Amino acid sequence: MVRYLCELVGVSRSGYYNYFSVKSEEQRKQREEQDEIVKDIILKAFLFKGRKKGARQIKMTLEGQFNVVYNLKRIRRIMKKYSIICPIRKANPYRRMMKATQEHRVVPNLLNRQFKQSVPGKVLLTDITYLFYGKGQKAYLSAIKDGSTNEILAYHVSDRMTIDLATDTLLKLKKNRNFKKAKDALIHSDQGVHYTHPDFQKSVKKLGLRQSMSRRGNCWDNAPQESFFGHFKDEAFIKACTTLDELKKEIKQYMTYYNHYRYQWNLKKMTPVQYRDHLLKAA
Repeated sequence: MVRYLCELVGVSRSGYYNYFSVKSEEQRKQREEQDEIVKDIILKAFLFKGRKKGARQIKMTLEGQFNVVYNLKRIRRIMKKYSIICPIRKANPYRRMMKATQEHRVVPNLLNRQFKQSVPGKVLLTDITYLFYGKGQKAYLSAIKDGSTNEILAYHVSDRMTIDLATDTLLKLKKNRNFKKAKDALIHSDQGVHYTHPDFQKSVKKLGLRQSMSRRGNCWDNAPQESFFGHFKDEAFIKACTTLDELKKEIKQYMTYYNHYRYQWNLKKMTPVQYRDHLLKAA
């Protein structure tokens, strides 16, 4: 009977008996115990700072925060085995809320997708996204990101989609003591009404920045900023907030986490702040 069943499933009789041997059972038990230990360590990184992460983020967090080195294959195997599920970003393109009037001015695309220039404070990316929280409540987040380091340099949250949403973000950039404007620095955005507005463009000039805009309807021209909003919506606890104050508090906590603790694969496995300091030292 055993011989027949082994032939049926394509295994040898010796392999069958070896599988159920005392030695093999002991080895499987040891592997299971080892996997449990690794799972607990991976969960520490997965839940570090209360933000769920994917395999690459877990690997970098383990190395950066816990001095533990696991390869990606092992991390992914353990995550699959124990159903440790990372957030999956869903496409959610920015919708323009208003149309520009004739007094608004579109400027050329000076950046031309040259996002990474290895110089902090040279390429600034900005955009606005909407946030649904609580019971159908809606808010808006404006942010300015350093294209070279991915650091969020300034942001502003409001429950109204006014021009102040963009200009107030510029004011916060001005107040950021860690922001050092590089030579020939520019700020890049889409052609939304906030960025073609005369008040915003005057504020840009006062900061001594050049202004650049994406081509109409081309989201790839500002892809890194779009990517940040996507990760932010996956990882921040937005829907759980019931008031605007709660939302602002959660966003503040996330921005601190993102800049100081969220390791990024394309930043040599550093956080944005670490990578900024790395570039400045190398300069």
